[in-house]
Amino acid sequence: MTEAFTQTTAGRAQARPQLPTMPTGWPIGSYESYEQAQRAVDHLASTDFPVTDVTIVGVQPMLVERIAGRMTWGKLLGSAAMSGAVFGLFLGLVLSLLNPAAGLIPILLGLVAGVGFNLLFGALGYAANRNKRGFVSQSQLVAQRYDVLSQPRNAEKGRALLADLSARSGLLH
Repeated sequence: MTEAFTQTTAGRAQARPQLPTMPTGWPIGSYESYEQAQRAVDHLASTDFPVTDVTIVGVQPMLVERIAGRMTWGKLLGSAAMSGAVFGLFLGLVLSLLNPAAGLIPILLGLVAGVGFNLLFGALGYAANRNKRGFVSQSQLVAQRYDVLSQPRNAEKGRALLADLSARSGLLH
């Protein structure tokens, strides 16, 4: 078993976990939005509170998929052509830097090849999945509330600071 500690100039301090772990600490505030939790932590930081002892925890997470529109052949081919052109230009520029005597030929070949391959693979992928998904969407992970936790050694001080912030701005629940 390895030791999860690092040496600091002030002494020994525990390192951040490298693998996903459950959060530790006592709740010092609970908020409806991540922005409110961020504001609370910003407030703690402005008062020289040891924010390395603080964790923001999203409670009851859910995946929200927002539909951006219907996927059509035109949208797919346009998007594939644009991304292929960007990649092809990049590749062509790199090739032209490696062989400056070739002039614009590597750039044009990269552009044409990028657009062609991206159109081909985009069309094949869309044709294979056409009946499964006919829309474009963006997914986002959100939580129903955001708790701010602090290690026990500073929890009471953190609660007092956030209660003061709440009294002034109406953030704390």
